[in-house]
Formats: sequence, C-alpha cells, structure tokens
Amino acid sequence: MMPCYQLPISQIRRFGLALLLPVTLWGVMSTDNSLSGNSFPIQMQTATAQTPQENRPLTIRSDVQEYDAKTQVVTARGNVQMLYPARQLQATAAQAQYFSKERRIDFSGNVYILQKGGNSMRAEKVTYLIDEGRFVALPQSNRQVESIYMVQESDDGGQPTTPAPQTPGFKGSN
Repeated sequence: MMPCYQLPISQIRRFGLALLLPVTLWGVMSTDNSLSGNSFPIQMQTATAQTPQENRPLTIRSDVQEYDAKTQVVTARGNVQMLYPARQLQATAAQAQYFSKERRIDFSGNVYILQKGGNSMRAEKVTYLIDEGRFVALPQSNRQVESIYMVQESDDGGQPTTPAPQTPGFKGSN
C-alpha cells in the first residue's frame, strides 16, 4: 500500500473530504433544528467520538497544499483563505503554513485578516498563535502594518467605548 504522502493530490483531497464529511454532517445536525425531521439516519449523529467543544474546524483553502508527515506542517500556497468560525475570523494571503505541533499559523504575502464586527488587519507577514488568540504582524520593508478597529461611541456623548473583542486584540510590531 502506498503511503498517503505519495498519493496524487486529487486522491488526498478525496480522502480529506471523506474524513471531514461525517464530522461536518454531525455538526450540522447537532446545531441546526431544521434537520430534526430525521433527514439523515440517526447513525450519522454518532459518526465522530468528539464533541464540537473538543474539536472546532479551522478551514484553509488554497490552490496547492502539501503536508509533511514528519514535521506535521501543512503548507498552503496560492489564493489562501482561512475560515475559523469558533473565533469569528477570516483571513486571506498568498501562503499559509499551519504548524500543528506549535499550534500556530504563519501567513505571508498580502495578508488580510477580518474579525466579526469589522476589526481588520493588513500586513506582509502575520503569525496567528491559536491558543493565545494573538496575532503578531510584520510589514513589508519601509511600510507599516494597518489595523482597523470598530470603536463604538457612548450614548451620552462622553468617552468612546470599545466593545470587548471575541478574540484577544491584534498585536503589531515594526
């Protein structure tokens, strides 16, 4: 039998979809009341032993993806899009590397990160530390990192207030 890292990309994608489909269907059924009319067999609800609280999907789409089984690093290149609903984050970049052991993602090349509520960041390189919910951003040479924060004005005309973010704030460095 051929090791998975030697399989053609099309077979790896099919294998990945086969693994994700039962988890995705189980997650939809457990959170969407409109499916309670037994649209799917009851067995689908037990397709995974993990609950949504233990495993939260972080989806990365790109033109090309490679996985190194020794280092457990996924490299995604070309039109990279990340979606992390648990933290209400979206990101785009030219390249991303997911370091599963270190639980971090390194984005590079015209990185744009958007948080629900409108907070956003643009930089050339951004490291996202998953466990800390923290971003470290670096600009291109002779440029700056740009962050936009939505600030809510107070009703009494006094000092502005900033709503508590869903994820700890962005941190940039020059």
